[in-house]
Amino acid sequence: MLLVIDIGNSNVCLGLWQEDQWRNIWRLPTFQNDLEVYYETQLVNRFLEANVQLMEVTRVVMSSVVPDMNHRMLISLEKLFGMGVILVGPEIYPKIDLQIDNPSEIGTDLVANAVAAYHQFGRDCIIVDFGTALTFTTLTKEGQILGVSIVPGLKTAIKALFTKTAQLPEVPMEHPVSALGKNTVQAIQSGIFYGYTGLVINMVESIRKEVGEHYEAIATGGLSTTIKSLEEYFLAIEPNLTLNGLRYIAQEISDRKKDKT
Repeated sequence: MLLVIDIGNSNVCLGLWQEDQWRNIWRLPTFQNDLEVYYETQLVNRFLEANVQLMEVTRVVMSSVVPDMNHRMLISLEKLFGMGVILVGPEIYPKIDLQIDNPSEIGTDLVANAVAAYHQFGRDCIIVDFGTALTFTTLTKEGQILGVSIVPGLKTAIKALFTKTAQLPEVPMEHPVSALGKNTVQAIQSGIFYGYTGLVINMVESIRKEVGEHYEAIATGGLSTTIKSLEEYFLAIEPNLTLNGLRYIAQEISDRKKDKT
């Protein structure tokens, strides 16, 4: 059984892969204070609820865009599962050619997305990841990452309005029925949802002008299904693309080890 862990700025997503399917997927808040106690307890409890023994896990692979958490999380995982953890980094990316200035700067979650898209779709594409940041990763069918674009994510934009203004409240992530807000909550929702619809389309079309109109748009991330008006714009919406990429990376590393022996 494979355990994959994706540490993001807002959430830590964990998945158990067994017999060619996701047996369990859990999403926890990213929490740095006393993280060893918190995540160890959460993992033990989740495994108990799922009726899974810790010893059933044979491999653990982790991606992280929160470097301050890495060392302590690795120690906790190694203690829980009694094995070394694969920490995804530039030196172990399989079959992905990074056409960028500094490979160490790109988020490992974005590379995992690219690995999954390469395996699952096998075509030129633009991966739109709706997370804490809204990212656009351009990938060729040969497995080259041509570049990345980054803007604040939907929740990040709403939080910025709430924290940086005196009178604007924090609002729920709900699609408004109209672009014409009749109150403050609706006004913010209208600006975010309709505004980001235009942003996503404009970014994808701008990228296509540079690389080719045939590049398909693929959506992923926790908020990938939030903007209903964009659903038909994407070739596919794959909320678990990052986790799939991590399992492909783990399998590639395992295959390489077998080839060496």
